[in-house]
Amino acid sequence: MHLGALFIASNVLSSGSVRETARRFSLAASTVSAAVSNLESELALKLTERSAGELVTLIASSQVRQGLTPILEAIAHLAELSGEAPEELEGWAARIPVKIATMERFLEVADQGSINRAARRLRLGQPQLSLQIANLEKFTGQKLFERQAQGSALTEDGRRAYAIFSAISQAWNDLKSAADERYQRTARSLRIGSIIPTGAESWVARCLGALVADWNSGRNKNAISLISMTADDLREALKSGRIDVAILDSVFGLESFQNRELLRTDLVAIAPPGSTETDVAALVAAHPICTPSERTGLGDAATELSRGGMVSRRFRNQDIRAADSLPVIVDLVANHGYVSFLGRVSALPIADRVRIVDLAEPIPISYHVAFNHRKASADACTMIIEAVRKIVGQPIAKSPAMA
Repeated sequence: MHLGALFIASNVLSSGSVRETARRFSLAASTVSAAVSNLESELALKLTERSAGELVTLIASSQVRQGLTPILEAIAHLAELSGEAPEELEGWAARIPVKIATMERFLEVADQGSINRAARRLRLGQPQLSLQIANLEKFTGQKLFERQAQGSALTEDGRRAYAIFSAISQAWNDLKSAADERYQRTARSLRIGSIIPTGAESWVARCLGALVADWNSGRNKNAISLISMTADDLREALKSGRIDVAILDSVFGLESFQNRELLRTDLVAIAPPGSTETDVAALVAAHPICTPSERTGLGDAATELSRGGMVSRRFRNQDIRAADSLPVIVDLVANHGYVSFLGRVSALPIADRVRIVDLAEPIPISYHVAFNHRKASADACTMIIEAVRKIVGQPIAKSPAMA
């Protein structure tokens, strides 16, 4: 992991805001979010989540912030070594391109007193290791090694760098070892993630409730842990191994994972209870729109309305195009005059709170379950499919892989 990304992530955990951190360091919000995601993946630990559109730091983040403190102190010393002005420290630190692995290779060269010996121990090519050391020297602006006939000896600045990099490596390895211990403790746990349901009455919530009840009554050895995330987060969590099974509205980007279709349904518009418009074109002309981001299957289907020319108007200032929390979308429609879109199977349980309006031309959407190679994941997938069949009343044919 890059040292700059650690510095950025630490500031997000302290401020509780991606946007504030992005403004503070003049970075793109996506860059800041990626730094937090990378830290969570490295530590196999969820540190933040979205709630009602706001970033919330979880309890575990305080311990991680404490563990990052020695690294932040070492970054200040690294700035001194590199000749950075104190007033420029934060902007400089957020852009440090050096990986912790590179620093640890520097330490190995120093300990071995030779690039050649260090390269053999690290199983790297000597030119590759020499280039990384040269890049470190270029970054710090200091000569870190004296090349001698017998090998490489640290300069005075090299000894300062050694102390700084040692502190960073030690603190990082302490954090990583804690992550390894967590992984060992939870290795027998089956982690299931789902798209955020509209509420307790939704098919997603009822399906997960039935799964847990049936799973526990079967005295399975693996305990189940559940978490709801956006579709984007689910894909990343499945790829990083933070969850084993994902219920989501698109398997785009998960081609390497086994997946099954759970159900198909049609897209419908949901409108304020007091609205009178009878077709979707009139609804979106008269009301602001809120939809999930296009990175979700639901958001992409909603966008297809305008792509296909079925609904066409310019977006307005009050429109919301990335509301990735379905409870928030439902509240905006039910209580604040917005129009949105859901799968019919998700809209029917909340028909007492919103109006359901059919599209002029049907747009199908589908929900899927994706899972990794664990047998427990495949078992849970089978039970999820059966729960959906009972709750929604939609038979689902078994694929050859699951037969």
